[in-house]
Amino acid sequence: MTDPAFRAAALHDAVSGLRERTPSASAAVPFTPWQRAVALVLLALLVAGGIVAPIPTLTTLTAVSTLAYVAALLDRLVIFRRGLPADAIVQIDDDEARAIPDAELPPYTVLMPAYDETEVIGQLIAAMRALDYPADKLQILLLLEEDDDTTIAAAAAAGVEQVATVVLVPAADPRTKPKACNYGLHFATGEILTIYDAEDIPDPLQLRKVVATFARSDPRTACVQAKLAFRNGRQNLLTGWFTVEYDVWFSYLLPGVMRVNAPIPLGGTSNHLLRRVLDHIGAWDPYNVTEDADLGVRLAINGYRTAVLNSITWEEANSDPINWLRQRSRWYKGYLQSWLVHTRHPVRLWRSIGPAAFLRFTLLLAGTPLIACVNALFWLVLVLWLLGQPRAVGLVFPPAVYYPALISLVLGNALTIYMNLIGCREGRDPRLLVACLTVPIYWFMMSIAAIKGVWQLLRNPSYWEKTAHGLEVTTDEPAP
Repeated sequence: MTDPAFRAAALHDAVSGLRERTPSASAAVPFTPWQRAVALVLLALLVAGGIVAPIPTLTTLTAVSTLAYVAALLDRLVIFRRGLPADAIVQIDDDEARAIPDAELPPYTVLMPAYDETEVIGQLIAAMRALDYPADKLQILLLLEEDDDTTIAAAAAAGVEQVATVVLVPAADPRTKPKACNYGLHFATGEILTIYDAEDIPDPLQLRKVVATFARSDPRTACVQAKLAFRNGRQNLLTGWFTVEYDVWFSYLLPGVMRVNAPIPLGGTSNHLLRRVLDHIGAWDPYNVTEDADLGVRLAINGYRTAVLNSITWEEANSDPINWLRQRSRWYKGYLQSWLVHTRHPVRLWRSIGPAAFLRFTLLLAGTPLIACVNALFWLVLVLWLLGQPRAVGLVFPPAVYYPALISLVLGNALTIYMNLIGCREGRDPRLLVACLTVPIYWFMMSIAAIKGVWQLLRNPSYWEKTAHGLEVTTDEPAP
């Protein structure tokens, strides 16, 4: 592992492998020439329309935005409905997982990328120690940046050598999690591979349950996504919003996306992948700041499927608004990165995944951040209308636009709150009810994060904004 030539080759492949083998699949170049040209033409038309005919231009933009809102809402309801049945998620109980003979379990590799995680590295090592899997078939690699002296020291103090092998990732741009995972892949020996983040506490039987899931799933299944949940949902209002959002996403929407055969934006952790498939599709894109969403799309494009498993990995919900903003803006930027990458050849994508999946992919990855951006403008218009009903606002909203927009506002918000209430019920915690009912404040924060993410996409697309962990203050205990 210390051979300089091997390390240099592994680093080169980790940074440039996907870009060199499949340039069109890499986000190293944010915009292709034709995408940049289309964007500039649309911007020029928008500016020209704003100068020559401002009211018709604004009305047209409002109508298009309203149509996007309605489409996204209807599709979200369909996905939510498909994810409601209990069998939408693969159910493997503890007894079935333990019943698998050790001799039948395949070699497994766990990658744990961590940077500046001194507060939680000991907890992560303890969680890995608790995994129920034969030691001779389990390889755990702790991926640390070679210049991260404090985390290296903290890991050593926590007894990492008893649980995992430390792989020091050479300091090189881009400083991203997917680059570290690509580097670690060169040391991995497992047939199945997963990632756990620094603050994760997975179900000790999760690896066994994944093996059972692969055994009973469609042969095209190449990835099993475990559910993520937060252990500090009651810390403050922000963690409550975040917890309800995750409950809805991982309990209903993600299983629903799976059942409609659309590309699944994977979670950044606890996705378990067949190594041979990962090699086939080119592993992770080191320039994409939501490498998980990108990987989910590439799996679908290549004809593979993802299953959602009812095995929980407990995480720490962001409790600090600024820290949350940094994380969410990175997610939104990465969603747009992934959409731009995979629409470089839109006709090919349309044919490979089908028209319905293509539209869902667009609504999820491009629509989610862009609609969040537009929300801020519509809320500003609503406030202006309530304060004085200016004539200009009335001109922009003729009846043909006003009534669909009003229906979208009222029904859209009501249905979203209803889905959050279902998510609150899933978590069986009535104390999250306040978070469900005050969620419009959370949406405003999402708008700020989305605008920031779009700006960073233009200015610094591959910059990875670090999320600080170890901020939780909770008396909650993870469910057994």
